[in-house]
Amino acid sequence: MSAPSPDPADEALLAHWAQRIRSAAARGVRLAVRGGASKAFYGEPLPTDDRIETLDTRAWRGIVRYEPTELVVRARAGTPLAELETLLAQHGQELPFEPPHFGPGATVGGMVAAGLAGPARAAVGAVRDYVLGVRMLNGRGEDLFFGGEVMKNVAGYDISRLLAGSLGSLGVLTEVALKVLPRPPGEVTLRLPMAAEAALQRLAQWRAQPLPLNASAWIPDDSGGALWLRLRGAAAAVDAACARLLRETDGAQVEPATAAALWHGLREHTHPFLATAPSPAHGLWRLAVAATTPWGPLPTTTLVEWFGAQRWVWAPFEQGAALQSWAQQAGGHATLFRPPADAPQAAPRLAQPAPTLAALQRRVCAAFDPHHVFAHRLRLA
Repeated sequence: MSAPSPDPADEALLAHWAQRIRSAAARGVRLAVRGGASKAFYGEPLPTDDRIETLDTRAWRGIVRYEPTELVVRARAGTPLAELETLLAQHGQELPFEPPHFGPGATVGGMVAAGLAGPARAAVGAVRDYVLGVRMLNGRGEDLFFGGEVMKNVAGYDISRLLAGSLGSLGVLTEVALKVLPRPPGEVTLRLPMAAEAALQRLAQWRAQPLPLNASAWIPDDSGGALWLRLRGAAAAVDAACARLLRETDGAQVEPATAAALWHGLREHTHPFLATAPSPAHGLWRLAVAATTPWGPLPTTTLVEWFGAQRWVWAPFEQGAALQSWAQQAGGHATLFRPPADAPQAAPRLAQPAPTLAALQRRVCAAFDPHHVFAHRLRLA
């Protein structure tokens, strides 16, 4: 699919946005960039200030260029994420990092700005690993292009990937070029009953071996918990790995429909563990640590993904400091992913960056947004 001819009306919309940015800087008004708002809960809460206006990107939508044989797609930021995924599926391709939607309005720009990935993240890479190039408006209203549409195109700073996870702090993302991959022909999900510590040990062993591991989830249940393991790749490799793992464990292969529902629930947080808080005072905490980190003080009601590197815990906000301390001691960090229903404005949520990293982040933000036009959800101190 080649690029369509530029529509003057569309380009006029970008010119209007650029003027809004310059006007906001002159008036001392801040702009909150928003797409479908499906991830508005994530990151630090925006200030409750009357001088914040919304810049909605959903009107700037559509596939700019798609070449299935080149495994590259360029889309506008307001394009619905579901629309992009449907197009890729028609050609047997996908976004391997399984970006969560968290609602029907999710957009491509929001996917990149949030930088969130699904169950396969530890095996295939993060959102930023698939960003090839971007087009954006900075805090001066300048229309900027970075990167391109091939992997080896960066000399100097890789600005394109810097946009992934920036939470609206650097500007308005208008277009993004993404690497896509063919969907693997073989896929099997196994359910292996075992305790959490045993699951961590098994995963560490299996990851060091040539097995087509794609995703994992240890989920607590009434029987003591089970490790769910997804194998993906060449059909012969998946079949051989499946047979071997079933010989080594007291596990079973899961029906495809059941497996699809499980991984979709983990990706979209509709799984009962992730969707239902124990009480309105509990928030959902995300702990990112080394995959081999021992269980430590975490409660048994913890869901573990990414071969041990991502752990989900429900806890009241006041217990967050203890979780953050434990995660830091393990070389990682803890964030309040979803605030408690009783305290929707609870903050801080994101981990505090190290002083040197915070200083660097502030300098980068100042370079892109010198007048502090954009009201963002990033924690800079």
